[in-house]
Amino acid sequence: MNELPTLEEIRRVPKVLLHDHLDGGLRAGTIVELARECGHELPTYDPDKLGAWFREAADSGSLERYLETFAHTVGVMQTRDGLVRVAAECAEDLADDGVIYAEVRFAPEQHTSQGLSLDEVVEAVLEGFRLGSAAPDGGTRIRVGTLLTAMRHQARSMEIAELAVRYRDLGVVGFDIAGAEAGYPPTRHLDAFEYLQRENAHFTIHAGEAFGLPSIWQAIQWCGADRLGHGVRIIDDITVPADGEAKLGRLAAYVRDKRIPLEMCPTSNLQTGAAPSIAEHPIGLLRRLYFRVTVNTDNRLMSGTSVSREFAELVDAFGYGWDDLQWFTVNAMKSAFIPFDERLALINGVIKPAFARMRQGA
Repeated sequence: MNELPTLEEIRRVPKVLLHDHLDGGLRAGTIVELARECGHELPTYDPDKLGAWFREAADSGSLERYLETFAHTVGVMQTRDGLVRVAAECAEDLADDGVIYAEVRFAPEQHTSQGLSLDEVVEAVLEGFRLGSAAPDGGTRIRVGTLLTAMRHQARSMEIAELAVRYRDLGVVGFDIAGAEAGYPPTRHLDAFEYLQRENAHFTIHAGEAFGLPSIWQAIQWCGADRLGHGVRIIDDITVPADGEAKLGRLAAYVRDKRIPLEMCPTSNLQTGAAPSIAEHPIGLLRRLYFRVTVNTDNRLMSGTSVSREFAELVDAFGYGWDDLQWFTVNAMKSAFIPFDERLALINGVIKPAFARMRQGA
């Protein structure tokens, strides 16, 4: 074995994914086939060229431009069959990358333009995840928990929160809000978050990606988020003198002390301008300071990535070894929205033994 983990070696260890958008991870070939079936117009109908188009369009340095690419994925996810197929392929692709547990999020309200109800949308996605998770021997290759997302510029967050609670024993494990941060603070949806807290439900909030510390502060202190989607801008509350140790502001110290998980997505953050390069990404400093950092994909199609590739990029940039990759993986599993005993079983029964074997050259 090489001293540093290689991409192929990383693919072989169990991984955990907490921040992945269903409408950001479609196979380009599937988009082409579904578009032809429903009459949706694409920039190109060549799967290879279409995949390249998504990555180039997303690589603009603007979150708003990045979000525009979703018109073509959401556009072909408006029927039950289309949703089942996309969800099944998502589970298959993640399992092929060695992911053993994933929380995949989507916004039900964006998939009703052809008459599906919110419940029908959720049930189709859950069915797809069930099909895609199945192993040939009758077991499961991967466990997928679903997060229901409300759009922060719309006014349906309470409706989506109630939907998440209604389906929480059927595969939905939590709630999220997403969309452009500027001008749409999470406090606009305070009633939904208060409802979720009363229902003992889990939720994460996109915060601290395109907007700064106020977004993070509101997500945690006003809304009570269990996790932060991205949270990159927490770095703004940390100063690193040239000749001394890092100094944490009150918000950064609170986030670290409370072990609030950060759902970091390095490649995506480069595309949206939240970080200039992997080597300069805040994840390096936050890892050294022992924040509860997790590594995620965000949108696998737009970023041309996978969990394994994200890890490989971090290995190249920071020289991370197996201990670091296990640390990130255990962080993610600890932070998942499933019961504690189930998280512990995966950590002690699957993740740690597999990393131990890899260290030994097995």
